[in-house]
Amino acid sequence: MFFNSRIIAFLLGFIIAIISSVLLVITINLSFNGFIFSFLLIFLSSCLLIFLALNFFVFKEINEIYLLLEKIKKKDYQIPKKLQEDEGETSNPLILIKREIADFAKKKEQEIDELKKLESFRREFLADVSHELKTPIFAAQGFVHTLLDGAIDDLEVRDRFLGKAANSLDGLNVLVEDLITISQLEIGEIKMNYQHFDIYKLTVEIFDQLEDTALKRGTKLRFYKYSPKSCYVYADKMRIGQVITNLVVNAIKYGKEKGLVTVSFVIENESVFVSVKDDGPGIEAKHLNRIFERFYRIEKSRSKEKGGTGLGLAIVKHILEAHDTKVFVSSKAGEGTIFSFKLKKGKVINENG
Repeated sequence: MFFNSRIIAFLLGFIIAIISSVLLVITINLSFNGFIFSFLLIFLSSCLLIFLALNFFVFKEINEIYLLLEKIKKKDYQIPKKLQEDEGETSNPLILIKREIADFAKKKEQEIDELKKLESFRREFLADVSHELKTPIFAAQGFVHTLLDGAIDDLEVRDRFLGKAANSLDGLNVLVEDLITISQLEIGEIKMNYQHFDIYKLTVEIFDQLEDTALKRGTKLRFYKYSPKSCYVYADKMRIGQVITNLVVNAIKYGKEKGLVTVSFVIENESVFVSVKDDGPGIEAKHLNRIFERFYRIEKSRSKEKGGTGLGLAIVKHILEAHDTKVFVSSKAGEGTIFSFKLKKGKVINENG
């Protein structure tokens, strides 16, 4: 049998009216006309009150629950604005059920949005990987085929083309190694080997290694004048060395030609704040949230000319996250860019034994 608020109100009103009228007849000896009058009065008022109560407190909520379930069945997880704002305290089980369904739909919508972002990221990543791999492979392939087509007989051309092919393959090897490093960091396969070491001394060694790279652009590598000459941290020495190397190389490439790259250390309580600053053109605000993505390049053509795999900052991000810290970037147009991060303060050790 099909029930709605009118039928239920009619039935309950009729039952209440019969019982109430019979009780009145028994208790005060109502006449037949009085019985009919009281029956109709009680019946109509009961029907009206029950109908309004059922419609407002029950069927309205059940109808909204039904509509929510229909939306979910159609995989439509958009939550009505009214439900999003309805956060008041209540003991009404129907309202609580409605909120639970709304929360479920909201979480599903968030999951779908996240999956869409991941899918978009996956497509973009595959396109970038394909492009990055294709460039050195095609270059090396072109040089080798040119030699096989007869150019190998010219010793000067042979040596030059073999050198270019080797450079392309070296670049490909670096790219693959960086991809492997990021993948291992993401799944936690690479464990951090913590130790106490002097990060100032490590940075001096990195400056020495990058001296030729800096000279090509006329860039000076310096420490901030107030940085301590000895600064111990507790971290993975090799990985933090990789972080500083990547940040300094990045500063040399994208900083001002004949510019200055400054590394500074600030000791504060049990932490050491490390920053790498360049005096380049800076990074627009719209790019700041994306520069740590794999292969993300602010200016595709200029970035390709400067070389690199496009994975340096992504590796920096993952290494520092493995140290339970984050890398921060601040930049102003025409004033340069600062990358900074925090490490645990280490114990001073006697490295000479």
